[in-house]
Amino acid sequence: MPAKRILSLWFPRLGAERLLRLERGTLEAPLAVARDTGNMQILSSLSLAASEAGLTMGQPLRDARTMCPALITRLQNPQAEADFLKTLRRWAGKFSPWVGEQGETALILDITGCAHLFGGEESLLAAVEEDCLQLNLTVHAGIADTVGAAWALARYAGQPLGMARTGDAVDQEARATRSRATKRRNWERGGPTPRAMPRAPRGARIAAPGTTHSALAPLPVAALRLPESITTQLTRLGVRQIGELAGMPRAALARRFGKDVMLRLDQAHGVAPEPVSPARAPLHFAVRLTLPEPIGLEADMLAGIDRLLPALAERLQAKGRGARRVRFQAFRTDQTSQIIEIGLARPSSDPDRIRPLLAMKLSDIDVGFGVDILRIEAHQTESLAPQQHKGHFDASGQARANMAQDTALDDLIGRLGARLGLEAITRRHPASSHLPEKAALTFGAAWSTAYGVDMGADATWPIPATRRPLHLWRPEPLMGTQPDPMPPERLKFRGQMFEITYASGPERVAPEWWLDDPDWRNGVRDYWRATTQHGQQLWIYFAHGAALSTGWFCHGRFA
Repeated sequence: MPAKRILSLWFPRLGAERLLRLERGTLEAPLAVARDTGNMQILSSLSLAASEAGLTMGQPLRDARTMCPALITRLQNPQAEADFLKTLRRWAGKFSPWVGEQGETALILDITGCAHLFGGEESLLAAVEEDCLQLNLTVHAGIADTVGAAWALARYAGQPLGMARTGDAVDQEARATRSRATKRRNWERGGPTPRAMPRAPRGARIAAPGTTHSALAPLPVAALRLPESITTQLTRLGVRQIGELAGMPRAALARRFGKDVMLRLDQAHGVAPEPVSPARAPLHFAVRLTLPEPIGLEADMLAGIDRLLPALAERLQAKGRGARRVRFQAFRTDQTSQIIEIGLARPSSDPDRIRPLLAMKLSDIDVGFGVDILRIEAHQTESLAPQQHKGHFDASGQARANMAQDTALDDLIGRLGARLGLEAITRRHPASSHLPEKAALTFGAAWSTAYGVDMGADATWPIPATRRPLHLWRPEPLMGTQPDPMPPERLKFRGQMFEITYASGPERVAPEWWLDDPDWRNGVRDYWRATTQHGQQLWIYFAHGAALSTGWFCHGRFA
C-alpha cells in the first residue's frame, strides 16, 4: 500500500485577489481588504502591491493609510470569499477526488496515487502554479505524509526563521530590551521593511516519503498550528524550531503548555491520526432555457415553464429529492433579471404541483424590453420519504398511503403561502396533556402533517372528560364572589353583572406535579359550566389555592 501523501494549497491573498479579478486588472494601486474587529478595522487580506508597500496582515487600517496614502480599501465579504474558496475546491478536483477546505484560505488534498498522473509530485506542483498564474492567484503549496506537515511546508518552507514572526530575536538584543522586543516590529528595530513573502523552491516544499521529521525540524514552532500565545511563550524560552521542541520532555511540556502542543506535534509527525475530510459537493437542481427572440407575454413565459419543469422533475427524481422552495428567474435583454420565489407545503417533484404556484406570481415580473433567458432552480430540497414510521408493516404502509393521497390540502397551503407566506399558515395538533392551555400545539402548516408530528403528539385528538369551550383565554378573576367551592349565584365579569341560572360540574383538573407552571400556582381547579340569565355559557373554575389565594376565575365561553 503506498504511503499517504497530502497536498496543502494556501492562498494568502484570497480576499484581495478575488476583488482584483472582479476589477479585471484595471486596478494597479495597492489594495487591502479590511474587517471590523471591536472598535477598529484591521487588514484581513493584501494585494502584492500592498505588501510591497510595507503593510502587514492584522495591521490597523488607520496605520495602513498613514504608511500608504494611495491605499485602496474594500470591506470584507466573508460569504463571497467562502463561495470563491468553494469554486477553487471544484477546480482542485482535477488533481485529486479527495479535496477538503482547511480554514478560510486553504485547501487540503489527498493525492495518494494521483501524482504519477501528472509526471510526479514536482510536475503536479508545477501544474498547480501554472493554473493559479492563469487565474491571477497567489498560491503556496506543500506536500508531505501528514496534513500538519503539508500545512507547515506550504507556509514556512524556505523562509528565514526571523520572517515567521515567532517572537523576539533573543540572540541579537540585550537582556534589558528583550521584554520589549516582542512589542516592536522588525523594521522598527532597524531591520528591513517587510516585502512580499518569498516562495521556496519546489524541492524545499516537498517532503519525501518517510522524511517528515527532518523536513519539520528546521521550521519555526508556529508551523505546528499553535495559538499565538503559546508560540510566543515557547520562543521566549528559547524554543524556536520544531526540532528543538520535539527533543524536550513531553510530560513537562504538557503540564506547562497543555495537551494541544503535544497533539499538534504528534499530528505533524503522523503519530496521531488527522484524516482529510472532503467537502461533499452540494446538490444542484437547475434548468435554463435560452430563447432565440425576446418574449414579453405571460402566456409565453408559461409555455417556457412547461418546457423546463419536466427536465427539473427528472433531475429531482433521479436523486430522490423533492423541491421545497423554487426560484424562477427571467433574464431581460438589458442584462438585468426579475426573480420570483415560491414555497411548497410538502416536498414534491411533480410539475403539476409547482406550475400553479409559479403562474400565480408571474404577474409580479416586469419584462421591460423583453426576456431572453428563463431559469428555474430548486434551491431548497428534501428527501421525498416523508418520515420514518414505527410499527408493523401494514400500519406504516397505510400511513404512507394516507399522506400520499392528501395533496389537495398541501396544494391549498402552497397557494395560500404564495400570497401570505408559509410562515403565516399554522396548524393545531393534539398534545398529551389534560391541562386546557396545553391541550393543543401550534405548528407551521407547511412543516407538519395532519397525522401527527415527531414530537410525541397523538395521531387523533383525545376525547376530554367534558366538553371544552370554543373560545379559550387566559384565566380572568371574577368579582363579587366568595371563596366558596360551590358556584355563585351572581358574578361580575368584564364590567357586567351576570346571574347564574344553571351550573353543571365540577370537573377537577390538576397540573403536572413535575412542572412548575406560574398559571397553576393557585392549586387544583374545579371547572363548572355556568349558564347565565341571557343564555351565555361560561367556563368558570374555583381555584383551591396553593402558592396563591383561592377564588373564582373565568377561562372560556361556549358557543
